[in-house]
Amino acid sequence: MVMENVDGYAQINEQKMCMYGMNAAMRTWTEKNSGRRFLGCSFYGRPDACDYFKWVDLLVHPRYKSVINGLLKNANHKAALERKLHRKLIYHWILLAMVLVVLIQYVV
Repeated sequence: MVMENVDGYAQINEQKMCMYGMNAAMRTWTEKNSGRRFLGCSFYGRPDACDYFKWVDLLVHPRYKSVINGLLKNANHKAALERKLHRKLIYHWILLAMVLVVLIQYVV
């Protein structure tokens, strides 16, 4: 539930509707507004979305935004490295299995 206060921000206690008459969806953040929740059309991010938009949270200090984005970037980088290492590990296990099969056939 969301209700607008006098500052133009939304407060959670009554649901807002977008221009399509659907419940506005709460979004966590985008890279530009890290750490700041907002309400948007249920179709937010698609070409057919209406222009409904309302902040839920107050402004975030630029330093916090920078720290959050840095942490997200590090987490994404680490996840990408883990995926890459996992693929390499699988490749090496397959290669080892193939070598063993060839060696076993050669010995037998």
